[in-house]
Order: sequence, then structure tokens, then C-alpha cells
Amino acid sequence: MGFWTLFEVASMPILQVLLISGLGAFMATEYCGLLTADARKSLNKIVFMVFTPSLMFAGLARTVTFQDIISWWFMPVNIAFTFLIGGMLGWIVVKLLKPKPYLEGLVIATCASGNLGNLLLIIVPAICNEDNSPFGDKSACSSVGLSYASFSMALGGFFIWTYTYQLVRSSSVKYKELQAVDDFSKQPNKDLDSNESTRLLKGENQEPVAISVHSTKTVEDVEDQAVISQESSGKSEKESATLWGKFVGFLHKILEELLAPATLAAILGFIFGAISWLRKLIIGDSAPLRVIQDSIKLLGDGTIPCITLILGGNLTQGLRTSRIRPWVILGVLSVRYIISPAIGIGVVKAANSLGFLPPDPLYHYVLMVQFTLPPAMNIGTMTQLFNVGQEECSVLFLWTYLAAALALTFWSTVYMWILS
Repeated sequence: MGFWTLFEVASMPILQVLLISGLGAFMATEYCGLLTADARKSLNKIVFMVFTPSLMFAGLARTVTFQDIISWWFMPVNIAFTFLIGGMLGWIVVKLLKPKPYLEGLVIATCASGNLGNLLLIIVPAICNEDNSPFGDKSACSSVGLSYASFSMALGGFFIWTYTYQLVRSSSVKYKELQAVDDFSKQPNKDLDSNESTRLLKGENQEPVAISVHSTKTVEDVEDQAVISQESSGKSEKESATLWGKFVGFLHKILEELLAPATLAAILGFIFGAISWLRKLIIGDSAPLRVIQDSIKLLGDGTIPCITLILGGNLTQGLRTSRIRPWVILGVLSVRYIISPAIGIGVVKAANSLGFLPPDPLYHYVLMVQFTLPPAMNIGTMTQLFNVGQEECSVLFLWTYLAAALALTFWSTVYMWILS
């Protein structure tokens, strides 16, 4: 199949995203006023709690089998590579371009964490539905592609709320430290009579007082040393307790992610897809409980338009000035859309040559696209949670998602050309 034919196939889903995102951006303006910040938050909660879990369950339960679960083992490894490689490249960007200290974690997180769910849910089925798609039958391709995207979304959420969460959290710690230093430096000096000589070293006639230091030890000194040693041991116990508390908090965050609606829906979808008698209860024209699957699918169909509208509305926050330098933005764009996709081709081709991947070219395509996606929208949620770098994050999102329109079209064409 010709390169330009594949380019046309790859451009259609991106144009759909641009059109619906543009509508969402217009709805978020003051002129329209439909998608205000509060409205986006409410709609996002509905998408998170109802629409996305429904879409994931419906897609996985209908198409996934036990054999599929075994053959997809490389996808979590591939996603881990995207975070590892992106994080290393982001660290290089930070060291070379030196953004403000409280933005270092945000820059690394933006380079490492791709939008592994929402955009894949849009792009993959849309490409499958094109007439010149290289992935075979439209219906079968769309169903399987939806399963790949749902599995990617479940795995991506786990990595984002563990690895990326810690990066943004570290940025908030640095931001608070800088704020504390800045507030301290701004405190006025109320001692108007003080100079380079402190009054504690002068007598009543303002003459310097000689200070003598004795090196003899007394019983009181020994007791003081014992108290100090006890205090130091108490501090070490407190530090160990703090480390344990951090570890427990980390495990608690992982458990929260595992209990998230989308993750639970993915687990249930795998169970119903892998166990044949459960599958026959809800899947198929003769299934006694097929109305449940039909209802869940109906709810899931609202996911893609809603998340695309929210995406467009959120990007309007980036239309403002910020304290992030243009070179940092260019560094993030280079990592996400030049270096990472090229590395992704090498990773997937190497895994295929070693026999780690099933022969499905659509599966290979999804693995490659995972290296090319713009930053995860959850990073914006984390910056709001920790109250750090919100404006800078919005500006990064604006430029990375605008550039994604060209980058995703180009790289999707390259991927399909390689795999066809």
C-alpha cells in the first residue's frame, strides 16, 4: 500500500480529534460558556466513574480470551519501556536546559507519561474503520483494537499513578521549599540599631567583651551527651517511621489505582472474556443476559466524544503566559515526537524478532503508537492536587497536543508502512 494512501488513513482519526477538541475549546470559552471549569470537572467525573469503565468492560468481555491474556504479556513491558526511556530522556532535558527546580519533576513526567488510554480509544478504532486500512476486516479490527486500547489504558493508569505521581509530588516539595526560602528572605529586619557587631558581644559601655572557652568536662556534660545520644536515636526511629509511612502510603496509592473503576472494569472484562460460561451469559444473540452487555456498550459509546470535548476545553487553559522557557517546550516536543518514536520502532522490531509478539500487525502498531502519544492528561490533575506548576503544565499540554496532530499523523503513517 502506498505511503500517501496510508497517510490519508492516518490523518482521518487525528482530524476527528482536532474537530471535536476544537468544539470543546469553543464550548469552554466565555462566549459560549457551556464547558466551564466546573462543568468539565463534573463531566470528567461521569466519564471516569461510568463511561470509561463501561467501554472497557464491553470491549474486553466481547473480544478477549484466556489465550489473548497470555499472548499480550509484552504490552506491560512495552509500557514500562515508554516510561523508563521517556524518564531518562526527560532527565537529560532537565540537566541540559535547567528549568526552575520545582518544574524538573513536571518536565520529566511530561516526557515519560503518554496518554495511553483516551487517544488510543479514539485513534485505533477510527483507523480500523477506514476503507484503506491495512489491518483487515473493519468490524474485527475495531473490536480487537478496542481491546488493545482498553488494556493499555488499564496498565497506563497504574504506571501514571505510581511513577508519574511521585515525580509531580517531588516538584511540589521543591516548590514549597523555594516558597519557604522566599518568604524568609522577605521578612523585614526589625532591629534598626544592629550592625556588623552584635550587641551580645558588648558590655554596658559598648566595649567588646572577652569570651573564654573552657575545655574541661563535668558530670553535667556527660549527662548532656547521653541526652543528645538519646535524641539522635529518637530521630533515627522517627526517620524509620517516616520511611515506613511513605512505603505504606505508596502501597495505599497502588491499591487505590487497582480499585479505580476503570481498572476494576478491565479486570471484570478479562474474567468474563476468559471464562466461557460467563461469556455466554451476556455475549451473543442467544445470551440470556445480553441486555446487560448492550446497556453497558451503550454507556461506553459516550466515552470518546466526552473525553475529546474535555480535552479541548482543558487545552484552553494553556492560552496564557507562563514561566516556562520556550527551549524547555522544544526539548519536551523533541523527546515525545522525535526520539521516543524512533526508539519505539527499534524496541518493537527487536521484540518481534525475538519471538515475543503475536503475529497480529495491529498489536505491533499499538505498541509503537504507545511511544508517540502526547502527555497523559492525569498530569494536569496531579498539578491541581499538589498546587504546583498548573500554568506551566497547561502551556506544555497546549503545545504538545497541537504538535501531536502532525506527529501522530506522520508516525502512524510510518508505522503502518513498516507493518503493511
